[in-house]
Amino acid sequence: MAPQEASLRPREECGICGIYGHPDSAKLTYFGLYALQHRGQESAGIVTTDGKQVFEHKCMGLVSEVFSEKDLLRLQGTLSVGHVRYSTTGASNILNAQPFTARHRDQFYAVAHNGNLVNIRQLRDELETKGSIFQSTMDSEVVVHLLASFSHLPFKEAITETFKKITGAYSILISTHDKLVAIRDPNGFRPLCLGKISNGAYVVASETCALDLIEASYIRDVEPGEVLIIDHKGLESFFPQEKRSPSFCIFEHVYFARPDSDIFGLNVYSCRKRMGQILARETNIEADFVMPFPDSGNYAAIGFSQASGIPLEMGVIRNHYVGRTFIQPTQSMRDFSVRVKLNPVRSFLKGKRVVIIEDSIIRGTTGRSRIRSLRASGVKEVHMLVSCPPTRFPCYYGIDFPSQDQLIAAKKSIEEICDFLHLDTLHYLSLDGLVEATGMPAESFCLACFNNTYPVEPDTEFHKLALGCYCGA
Repeated sequence: MAPQEASLRPREECGICGIYGHPDSAKLTYFGLYALQHRGQESAGIVTTDGKQVFEHKCMGLVSEVFSEKDLLRLQGTLSVGHVRYSTTGASNILNAQPFTARHRDQFYAVAHNGNLVNIRQLRDELETKGSIFQSTMDSEVVVHLLASFSHLPFKEAITETFKKITGAYSILISTHDKLVAIRDPNGFRPLCLGKISNGAYVVASETCALDLIEASYIRDVEPGEVLIIDHKGLESFFPQEKRSPSFCIFEHVYFARPDSDIFGLNVYSCRKRMGQILARETNIEADFVMPFPDSGNYAAIGFSQASGIPLEMGVIRNHYVGRTFIQPTQSMRDFSVRVKLNPVRSFLKGKRVVIIEDSIIRGTTGRSRIRSLRASGVKEVHMLVSCPPTRFPCYYGIDFPSQDQLIAAKKSIEEICDFLHLDTLHYLSLDGLVEATGMPAESFCLACFNNTYPVEPDTEFHKLALGCYCGA
């Protein structure tokens, strides 16, 4: 994805993968991260240990760019933790690349985190008052400092006391010299699953697609609120906090997760098809064909076409060989960031009535450029259907729209968005329709970005950020 366009799409904070008990743990983690690349394309890192020494390599860039064969050979040991990252919290630089590592007394910690801690400012202030010195602006470093502050306790008790103080969304992997620890917040905002490799090694990853790539069998999800310790004795599970009703992030099914993953017990591909089928039920549009902008609306478009009887076509072609480019187009090369990735089939589109299926509209800028390119190709009518409701409220739990002033649906009516995008009609999937597509009750999900009902209340600084008047690191 070209950088200009990537910055305008919703982004998730990261993906995590850990291996316990395999001689090729670094390579397996590498391939796990490769499968999770869609969750973070800013930086990548792997930390391994052989029980005595610690080895690490992390850098800015994609997984395939960060690691060479030599790098992986240097990462020795049977225990590893890996991470791919976007910067929803913390600046975009190498100091904030994860896993975050630290040593305290005789203990070593490597922490890889997916989510956002909503009491991060309060925790940092408390720790700094007690003498902690921070090297980064990441949530993950706070976890390390808290663990160190409870290092006088047995390990399980230190974990318990640490996570009693933490509020927010977190799926976390922690490596010590001899343990892999997986921890998920009591609301279960972000996914985390457990698998097993044929030699008996365990793997924990953000999505099941990572298990598939390394041929690990899926065992189960790490449960909301669960702490899972993996060591030479096997698996030990406990729940340090009272159980709550889950608040699974429904945006995982709308946009973030890979379609071949099972998330929260639901297959993503099937959910997205059902979103399209329900869109067909909720709308009545006459058109020559339906098409997605690859790859965002592909699966909802299939469902819509099958339910509506309107043929599915690929009216724009994606260039699959687009890498990161640091050569910026000139001002005259308008919409370059869209054209470099997607190009319309002009002779096919001319004079046609087209239904576009999109998974979401966040800021609107990308969609506007795409519609402009269709209009320039001679399309007669453009009707856009979106497979989720309008995103009107900020996310505090690990998606990079924390400020309400970034959300077009918070500032404009549906009619105004339609005009802004130069559409003939615009229709969003209803909230009831979105929940129906999952087959689970609405109470199972966090729907805050649609309905302003937050399962976990953020602290004051996050409120300032959401209103667009606070600029954190």
